[in-house]
Amino acid sequence: MAANFIHDDFMLTNKTARTLYHTYAVDQPIIDYHNHLSPQDIAEDRRFRNLFDIWMDGDHYKWRAMRANGIAEELVTGDGDEKEKFLAFAATVPHTLRNPLYHWSHLELKRFFDIDELLSPKTAEAIWDAANDQIASSDDLTVRGILRKFNVTALCTTDDPTDDLGHHRAIAEDDSISTGVFPAFRPDWALFVDRVSEFNPWVDKLASAAGTSIASFDDYLDALRKRHDFFHECGARLSDHGMEYVPDKFCSQETAAAIFDATRAGQTATPEQFDQFSTFMLIYLAKLDAEKGWTNQFHMGVWRNNNTRLFNEVGRDLGCDSMGDTPQGQSLRNFLDKLDQENALPKTIVYNLNPNDNYLLSTMIGNFQRDVPGKMQFGSGWWYLDQKEGMQWQINTLSNTGLLSRFIGMLTDSRSFLSFTRHEYFRRILCDMIGADVENGELPNDLELIGDLVSRICYQNAKDYLGLVVA
Repeated sequence: MAANFIHDDFMLTNKTARTLYHTYAVDQPIIDYHNHLSPQDIAEDRRFRNLFDIWMDGDHYKWRAMRANGIAEELVTGDGDEKEKFLAFAATVPHTLRNPLYHWSHLELKRFFDIDELLSPKTAEAIWDAANDQIASSDDLTVRGILRKFNVTALCTTDDPTDDLGHHRAIAEDDSISTGVFPAFRPDWALFVDRVSEFNPWVDKLASAAGTSIASFDDYLDALRKRHDFFHECGARLSDHGMEYVPDKFCSQETAAAIFDATRAGQTATPEQFDQFSTFMLIYLAKLDAEKGWTNQFHMGVWRNNNTRLFNEVGRDLGCDSMGDTPQGQSLRNFLDKLDQENALPKTIVYNLNPNDNYLLSTMIGNFQRDVPGKMQFGSGWWYLDQKEGMQWQINTLSNTGLLSRFIGMLTDSRSFLSFTRHEYFRRILCDMIGADVENGELPNDLELIGDLVSRICYQNAKDYLGLVVA
């Protein structure tokens, strides 16, 4: 048995790293400015049923590993018994050595349940019982208890423009919740004129949410502005777009209106029309962000729903997405330059999924830095890159091409409340890298200077940059 795998100096391989982490990083609060957590769970202070419910439900990282280990889909996303699903994952964990899941899983067991045992078929039953006893009784394991335990001062959920934000408003009115919980505007469906059967019902839902009729493209734009205004009133200061690439097929409002009208009449847009409409809408939405001082986020480079059989059987978001290799640089250049020429470029974070594009995208956004410190951000390692090597690549790229000192740090991008340990994971990796540079003589051995860098990346930069109302 290898007890204490997760110890105080886990992943800290040099003396300076240990000093940096324990003095300047470990006690920093958390601003988790992009995630997919449920505001309803926060409003209701959800207490989870068991270890599956709090740890496995909806986790596509675990699903992919379990499939690779030959686990039947019934025990992955199917109707299998919850305990049996957990036991199937426990049987998979020993096979995840050198996969980030091995680190994440044991870090979460340690931080939430103080369990030092390595998860395996031998220990699974005891871990299941011990964790479930705590889940049933500990106030640290309700949703709000978790937020308090990890000192989460602010988090931003990901919300459709049609959402009434009722749970956010309830949270804002509840003085017992110390964490600021803010919506983020995610208008992906506003672009999907290539999906008539889904786009048109969404537009009708948007009209209802905005309290207006949408009989024309002008009405459509006005409805989106109204929802953007409403989100701002509810504390939103970020928008977000998940996409394969940022398009640059600029067109007139008349052309965009014609595409919209045709889609409303039941005609599916062509790929060229989709790019034209998407470009127009993204420019329009970015201008709304700029007007209000918001931060615009682009999550770029993903190819989604690649397994047609599984998509048809179960649906989307099942862990069948991958890095894409779509060209990114030229269209992003043209898009950002268009906004910059019109003095309408908002603060922007670009998250890259294909590391081949790291230097391309980091140097591209660096062309548009202006006025605001770190206005254009090369975002933290995202999705398949939010692991040790991916984080190191991102940090090194940013260090070599921009100002690491202005970086706003880590986020979870998670649907699990147990994922706040990702911040600890990132902070340990950051301190280990900086500490190694100091000990190699590549950075000065000045703890005040280097410690300030670490603490700002862990917390203060995000607080200063995002404009959230944080206590």
